Amino acid sequence: MRRLQFTGAILVILALMMGVGAALAAPPAQDGPNIPNGAQLFDDWSIVTGQSAPAGNQPLWARQSTNTRSGPDTWRCVTCHGWDGMGKDGAYRSGSNYTGFPNLVSAAGTLSEAEIIAALRGEKDADHNFSAVLDDTSMADLVAFLKNGLVDDTQYINLTTLKVIDGDIGLGKELYTQGCVSCHAEDGAGLPIRYEGRDASLVTVANTDPWRFLHKARYGTPGNPMQKIGYDLGWDVQNGRDVLAYMQSLTDPRAQGTPPPAMENRPPEAEKPTGPATSWFSGILTALAAMFTTLGFNILLFAVLILIIFLLVWAIRGSKK
Repeated sequence: MRRLQFTGAILVILALMMGVGAALAAPPAQDGPNIPNGAQLFDDWSIVTGQSAPAGNQPLWARQSTNTRSGPDTWRCVTCHGWDGMGKDGAYRSGSNYTGFPNLVSAAGTLSEAEIIAALRGEKDADHNFSAVLDDTSMADLVAFLKNGLVDDTQYINLTTLKVIDGDIGLGKELYTQGCVSCHAEDGAGLPIRYEGRDASLVTVANTDPWRFLHKARYGTPGNPMQKIGYDLGWDVQNGRDVLAYMQSLTDPRAQGTPPPAMENRPPEAEKPTGPATSWFSGILTALAAMFTTLGFNILLFAVLILIIFLLVWAIRGSKK
């Protein structure tokens, strides 16, 4: 009897351990539309959905003549409306990035979800029809981001120096250390980031395109999910600016002799943004690391099951004596 009681207690403990392990291994449950996914769709929906952008330029692109980008980039929301979502009124208000397209921050504040979806389906303008590439779930996620995740940071960033205004460097360092340093290192150069066709550090992005930095720090990068993003860490909008302030306070470890071009004079991107994998070899290593992480959990689970079977057999044999 004691052997059965002892075995029962061990089985309960093992079951609790397995439950905790499964909870840690499983992704967090989403209740309703997924705002980070919507933010990444805004960044580059083709990577998120695994679909190629239609051939040629987005039909609306012909209505502007100042931005010289072409092809798939013209189908990205961020290309038309900017990382701040403010279009002609925000960071892309002038220079080579200017398109003259609408301010989504103000529009999202006045339009209903149904009206935004209607716009995405081309019901208000046939040239703005994304229904062939975005399903209902993707549209719901994108609308959730536009309504609840898009942040107007313009008043908190000096439009001349691009430095964040009233950011708490000390708190930013603390938040960065807690959520980012394990991958990006203390100097922000732990994992190279593809930016403007070259490897760059977080410090480079923070100083040359703070709106892009805030967007990706809060919501991640399509196709290269970060282990931790500000949204999952519970950052509020000011926390993102605090981390930006800390990054801007550091010396750029990847600084080159010639600084990156200013936002107004920035040339079209040679490559789409990517994450840690900067070559086929590093991409394979990243994939293998993810596979072995999952394999390790499966091996642990299998070992626990074998132990449970052993304890049951041991208890049954003991009860028959």
